[in-house]
Amino acid sequence: MPTSEIAQRHLPPGARRRRGLRRLTAVGAGLALVGTAFVAGPAFAAHGLVSLAGSNFEIDEDANLVADHADPSFDWEDVTEIRQPDEPTGANDDSFGQGSKEDTAVPTVVDGSIPPNKSDLLTFGGFLEETPAGDFLHLYWHRVQEPSGTTNMDFEFNQSEETSANGVTPVRTEADLLLQYDLAQGGTNPELFLARWLTDSDFNGTPVSKDDCVSSNKLPCWGLREDLTAAGDATGSINTTAIAAGDSDGLGPISPRTFGEATVDFSAIVGNAQCVSFGSAYLKSRSSDSFTAALKDFIAPTDIGLTNCAKVIVRKVTDPTGDTTDFDFTTAFATLNDGTNPTFSLADGESVTYDNVFFGNGLTVTESGPPSGWDLVDIDCSASTNITPVENELAGTATFDLTNANQIVDCTFTNQARGTIVVEKVTTDGSGAFDFTSNTLPDASFTLTTTGSGDGGKDSNTYAGLTPGTYDVDETVPANWNLTSATCDDSSDPSSIGLSAGETVTCTFVNELERGSIKIVKTRKHAADGSGDHAHEGVTFDITGGGLSEPISVQTDANGVACVTGLVVSAVAGNYTVTETIPNGYVLDPTTPQAQTAAVGEATATDCADTSAGAVKTFKNIPLTNLTVSVDSQVDGGTFSSIECDATEEDPDSDPDIPLSAMQDDPSVTINDLEPGTYTCVVVIDP
Repeated sequence: MPTSEIAQRHLPPGARRRRGLRRLTAVGAGLALVGTAFVAGPAFAAHGLVSLAGSNFEIDEDANLVADHADPSFDWEDVTEIRQPDEPTGANDDSFGQGSKEDTAVPTVVDGSIPPNKSDLLTFGGFLEETPAGDFLHLYWHRVQEPSGTTNMDFEFNQSEETSANGVTPVRTEADLLLQYDLAQGGTNPELFLARWLTDSDFNGTPVSKDDCVSSNKLPCWGLREDLTAAGDATGSINTTAIAAGDSDGLGPISPRTFGEATVDFSAIVGNAQCVSFGSAYLKSRSSDSFTAALKDFIAPTDIGLTNCAKVIVRKVTDPTGDTTDFDFTTAFATLNDGTNPTFSLADGESVTYDNVFFGNGLTVTESGPPSGWDLVDIDCSASTNITPVENELAGTATFDLTNANQIVDCTFTNQARGTIVVEKVTTDGSGAFDFTSNTLPDASFTLTTTGSGDGGKDSNTYAGLTPGTYDVDETVPANWNLTSATCDDSSDPSSIGLSAGETVTCTFVNELERGSIKIVKTRKHAADGSGDHAHEGVTFDITGGGLSEPISVQTDANGVACVTGLVVSAVAGNYTVTETIPNGYVLDPTTPQAQTAAVGEATATDCADTSAGAVKTFKNIPLTNLTVSVDSQVDGGTFSSIECDATEEDPDSDPDIPLSAMQDDPSVTINDLEPGTYTCVVVIDP
């Protein structure tokens, strides 16, 4: 089946009818539209025309193919119509045979059986004109020679392009059209009738029976004829004079009564409330004006794509992909259903196709305000065919004019999900208030306050509805705190957080209190090691205070040093107390108290090498000596003696009732825990 289109023919630049027409690009087997200016009132009656009102196409009283009137009128020579030739006359010319009639759903196709001087066809042509008054379908037929008897022409328009069992004509579908161009011998004013193919309902869906058939006694059939001429919805004429080859628009010399043309008000016959599409059309002849007469010649069906509607496709894409959120759309165009503007919802990867959108100007598809957390970031209509819609992302609208069936609006609406950034503050010990700044977050500065250690005491701010991009956040570390880590769970650096569509990024700042140490230096006097102070190993000290829940006990090492690290600085925790457990046999040097206050400052060394001065504590010990003075008379009772020492401590075992100075029999005095020094004892022996 050849491919062609009903369309406008362009004239050379400067041709007189060029300015009155506009060409709408057609693709494939489609029916392009010709736009014209509206002419009101009777159409050209004073100029030998029988054209329909509202159409600028010339239907001459004596049919021809050239424009005989001033702009904006035009004729066949001014358009590029669908033009389908017949097989050459002769034995190979296809025709209908075996008594095939109009109601025969699958007519029989034969070769070479055209009656001479009767119904041999040459050419079929047509195109669609669009005007403010409606759409007008223009047709012509062209036959070999003037018939010797009654004849007529029928134009059949089929919605389906599927070939029937004969391999030539299409399968008929309910509401296919049959335009009958009836002529009696000698007639110069054709009458045009319309019948619709009936199966079980009519064009409006009303149930039908065989009584609704024009001639058949069973369904399916062609329905009762509508007189288009009487209704003013069609007009036509045939040539009564010869048409020279130069005026035939390439058809060659045309004899009288072998060329007929017609205009049908297409909008009137299909209505304004339904979208209709006819995929193919063909011309056939009958040997008489009787509807039941046998069919004769035909010109094979050709693709036409005749429709009063175009296609609109709307697609939805989301970033990130795979999201199930529904996005609502409204439209400002009419479709097949009931003329109302359709609404619909789409999720990612979904689309909707309306192949029944009526022609019109200023038509729109609009995405309603996106759901919370989403932005419409792009409308892309570049996939559209023969049309360039106007994209307005701000309004969420694609606007377009549909003027012919070859236009396909194909627009993709892309939405991007907003993201979320969570800033968390965690302290590993203690609690505090921490200030943050940002150049990109909604809060240029904010404070997070922890109530305790770990996740249980953390604080956070959540920033939802952020446009994907790069963000930053920074902590101003307060005095006496250390920032131990600042990480984001998507591996971003907090100074450059890469937020993707629909992503939630959590950035956690972990702080711990500054720590310091206490260094304890323990020395002693030890004569065996020489003069001066010497390291004292193994002495126990207790550290309390500073917010410690329990004391810390340490012992000095061989160097006489004990190092206590990891203590919260005193600026936060308060001062600590270092208390020595004085070992046996020693007493504190009077210059070093047993309990000393330590003010811990920041320090990091584990060996107390950088301990702050206020936390280095020195303790000195002095060894003690026990002194015993005794008298042993060689002769029992032979002498009495007395002992008197200037030491201040007496033997706890001495009899407190006997003064040291009294004369006793063999007295003994013990004085313990004497610090190094010089002591004097006076012993008197009385014989």
